[in-house]
Amino acid sequence: MEIHERAKAVKLLAMDVDGTLTDGAMYFSSDGVALKRFSTRDGMGITLWHRAGLQTAIITSEDSAIARRRAEKLHIENVILHSHNKTADLQDLLRSLDLTLEQVAYIGDDVNDIPVMRVCGLTACPADSVAAVRTVSMVKCSANGGDGAVREFIELILSAKGLPVTLPENW
Repeated sequence: MEIHERAKAVKLLAMDVDGTLTDGAMYFSSDGVALKRFSTRDGMGITLWHRAGLQTAIITSEDSAIARRRAEKLHIENVILHSHNKTADLQDLLRSLDLTLEQVAYIGDDVNDIPVMRVCGLTACPADSVAAVRTVSMVKCSANGGDGAVREFIELILSAKGLPVTLPENW
């Protein structure tokens, strides 16, 4: 099935965090305070996604207060932290949302994303993903993780659905 046809069926965007919503680097202060860098372009893409009435989820193997805070800021209601089986966790989420795997778009960057990418209706990866992920991904973004890859994937899906990729003038 063609990518645009798959995109039309999508109702949920599920995202990895480190290397996808971030550049994959972890910053630590001398006091041990962890920081991560997120793209505001990806954040605006998620805002556009929500304005289109579509759902989002974060599924990450990290148990990160930073990821939880970013999800709160972006109004991402479905947050699964400390996932060691992203496929099973996604399937549990889909049962609660009454959605199917064919209705899921997933974007991830590393080998722990491969099993879930093999079952989703549409998949993407940032340009700087590991080679194994680039091999299984249906869409290879031109942007790196944390530098607009999520926004690029969102715009592809919204465009395929005939939905706007901009905000109204009075926003």
